[in-house]
Amino acid sequence: MGARLRFVLDQLGQIVDPDLASAAVDLAHGVIATAPSGCTVDLIVPAGSEATIRGVGEVRTLGLARRELAASWQLGIAPGVGGGMIHSPSLFAPLVKHDRVHDDDQTTVTLWDLRAWDAPELLSKNQVSWQRGMLRRAVKHADAVVVPSHAVAARLSELARLGDRVRVIAGAPPRGFVVPDDAGRRRNALSLPDEYVVLTGSESSLRDGFRGAVAAAVDAVVLDAPDGAEPRYVEIASAAGLPERRAHVRGALAVEDRAAVLAGASVFAATGDFAGWPWRAVEAMALGVPVVAIDTGSHRDVVADGGTLVAADEIAGAIEQAAGPAAERLRILASDRSRAFSWASSGERLWGLHADL
Repeated sequence: MGARLRFVLDQLGQIVDPDLASAAVDLAHGVIATAPSGCTVDLIVPAGSEATIRGVGEVRTLGLARRELAASWQLGIAPGVGGGMIHSPSLFAPLVKHDRVHDDDQTTVTLWDLRAWDAPELLSKNQVSWQRGMLRRAVKHADAVVVPSHAVAARLSELARLGDRVRVIAGAPPRGFVVPDDAGRRRNALSLPDEYVVLTGSESSLRDGFRGAVAAAVDAVVLDAPDGAEPRYVEIASAAGLPERRAHVRGALAVEDRAAVLAGASVFAATGDFAGWPWRAVEAMALGVPVVAIDTGSHRDVVADGGTLVAADEIAGAIEQAAGPAAERLRILASDRSRAFSWASSGERLWGLHADL
């Protein structure tokens, strides 16, 4: 009888974090596509979820909705889940005592970033508290914690005593992440100008990115801004020399809108320095957009030679170069680097992890 990998999908009915929700479904497809002969993938989902993923075996729908399940699992109460090989593509997992040696029960989780520790201002207080609490449970009960890069692994080792239970498996761009046919219409609907750079980062890191937009003589579009952050971000842009009318602050966008925005950018600049998977940088590379990023461990691991990595105080000049003479070369490098990542590869390595355990 082949192995059954039980995969937790918590955001099918309620999207809390769009990046995690998308990555979870994409990784599930990768795991299904690379299942060894005779092995199957089952799903564990909260009440109120509708699973429509092809190729899955059994779907275990639990008795609690997502919100109640999050509170229950944080307390270590996981009735009705059952055992076996379980992987959650986030910290949302039944992290309870189990016996891997005698019962072949395994529980692994993926931790995509360490914002709750390194950049808590980007999350709500409840999210920070919940993630920190669930990592403590992972330290006690997870058989492995998967992280997307070696830099995240190194930082995690400073925060938690996990020893050799930390494993590195990279992510990938969203499946089918392409420029939509109506990209121009979508950009117009978002009131974006013809020429702009796209920035991501925190309040403390965006100033140099805005200066880069000034140097390149284009507008700046900030993606993934927290709710209520627009007035503060516009003030930072103004202090950096970018007029208010040329700073366009947007929150989380739908995948198609995000692809349209990134595809229209002269440059994508990642100014944040927390340890984590750089979602937007990977998406920008997939679309062949010139990438500039702060030289951090995470960006060295993931962006590598697919973009320009510079110190924070050099990012303005790098944006100017990337929007001008270096643009074509950086487009080619970005496209080439993006081919290093695929969800099939991630799924295959996850199967390998559970086989090792």
